[in-house]
This record gives sequence, structure tokens and C-alpha cells, in this order.
Amino acid sequence: MTDRIAVLGAGQMGNGIAHVFAQAGYPVAMIDVSKAALAKGRDTIAKNLDRQIKKGALQPADREAILGRIGEHDTLDAVAGAALVIEAVTENRELKAKIFAELDAKADAGAILATNTSSISITEIAGRTKRPDAVIGMHFMNPVPVMQLVEIIRGLATSDATTAKVLAWSKAVGKTPVEASDYPGFASNRILCPMLNEAIYALFEGVGTVESIDTVMKLGMNHPMGPLELADFIGLDTLASILDVLRDGLGDPKYRACPLLREYVAAGWLGRKSGLGFYDWRSGKREPRADLGPGGVPAFSV
Repeated sequence: MTDRIAVLGAGQMGNGIAHVFAQAGYPVAMIDVSKAALAKGRDTIAKNLDRQIKKGALQPADREAILGRIGEHDTLDAVAGAALVIEAVTENRELKAKIFAELDAKADAGAILATNTSSISITEIAGRTKRPDAVIGMHFMNPVPVMQLVEIIRGLATSDATTAKVLAWSKAVGKTPVEASDYPGFASNRILCPMLNEAIYALFEGVGTVESIDTVMKLGMNHPMGPLELADFIGLDTLASILDVLRDGLGDPKYRACPLLREYVAAGWLGRKSGLGFYDWRSGKREPRADLGPGGVPAFSV
């Protein structure tokens, strides 16, 4: 019998995780308190499947079977019967702690509880449960259906058996799992987020424009996406939260978020998901922001 998987959160990470498990043949419960988010999540999965079909990576006949394996639920009661529960909600320490305490009470006794956190301590999250040996970090990369890596992070009490099962599940959905230690930001964001923040500082200080900074990194460093575009793709609020975790957890001011990043988040310019960030995404594709002047500030306020 195929293991049942529960994914908490229907946003860009949650629906992507649900997608890859369903495509690999697992029945999936996609859970979100918002029915609108669930509908949007399913629509995103359907569009991504269509994209795979267009590229020849998926047979058209498999589309409906994959969608049919994904159930939509708006309460945590749907975690019952799942062998693996993956939390993929907003990168907020207090919210995740609350959710894991609730998951611990509702999930089956033998279930593994994984978090897709990109920076928060697995040991701290596990401490909110009565099963710290069965709590682990399972950090997927965005966009989940495309990116190969899954960063696996053991907490202080995570068991060998839990780790072995999660490594096996990761491989079963076609990913390459890599283990990282439970330090703030793990390996991926410990390296990536300071680079993105430095690119924002370069814009803020007038070193270059949005387009010139991104072009330098794409053509000069062979990055497939410029750092400011990538920041928009991740979400500027998420980036700021990760930088806060790095600063507080490592005690080094070099991780402090650029003031311009703080201003964008305060303005609700969160990147691709909100329509505006360092680029204009409101048309559904990346376009330059004509209103930005020197330092990444709108020209009318300079």
C-alpha cells in the first residue's frame, strides 16, 4: 500500500510539494485554512502539469490521474492516516511552533512530521512536540516540480530511522536529498540570502540599476536568474524573515536586512506573489519597473 502524504499549505511551496508526490503515485491531502488558496493551489498544479505535457515530460493521459490523487481539505483533521506530514506555511517561528503542537496531537502515532522551513531551527520546532525523534527538516527548492534538490535537516533528537525514511521518500519523488546541519539558514540560505541582500544593498547604494545588477550576475557569473529577480521569486517578506533568523541565530550584524528590503516589505511590494517587487509582475511575466529611480526608490518620491 502506498503511503499517504499530507501537505499543510497550498501556496507556491505547498502545492509544488503536493504536485511531486502525487506525480510519483502517492495519495496526497493538501490542507489549507483558506478554500480560495486550495482552489488556487489546484489550479497552479493543473497549469504546471500542462507545462510538463507541452515540454514532453508528462503524458497527457497521466494528468487527471495525478490531479485525482490530490484531495483538498481545510482542517488539520485531514492529517489522520498520513505516514508523512509536510508543513509548508509562512516562514514564521511562532506560527510553525503552534502548528507543530497541533499536528502532534492530530497526526497518527507513527507519522513523521517534516517542515519545509528554509531557516528556522528543527530542534526548536521538534521541541513543541512529544515526538522530537520523528521531526525533521525537508527543505524543497522553488519551483518544486523543477528543482532537483531537497535539503534534509536533522534536529538534535531526530532518529536515524526518521532520516532514512525521509531520504527514501525524497528519492522516490525524483529529488536529490542532501543532508545539512541544523544551523540558522542551513547550507542553502546561509549562502544564498546574504548574496541576495548584498545585491539589494548594491541597488540601494546606487552601484547599479535592477537590470544591470541582474545582468552582471547572469552573464558574468552564469547564474540562470539575477539576484533581484530571484529575491522577487522567493518573496521579499520571506527573504527578510530568513535574514532575521540568520542575524539573531548567528549573532552577526552582517546578516541585517538592507533598509530598502524593509521598505519594500512595508509597502507590500513582496515580489512576484504581490505583483510588484524589484520588477513588475502584474501582467504575469517579469517586466521592468518604469517608476524606480536611483537607489531603487520610486522616482516620484526622490
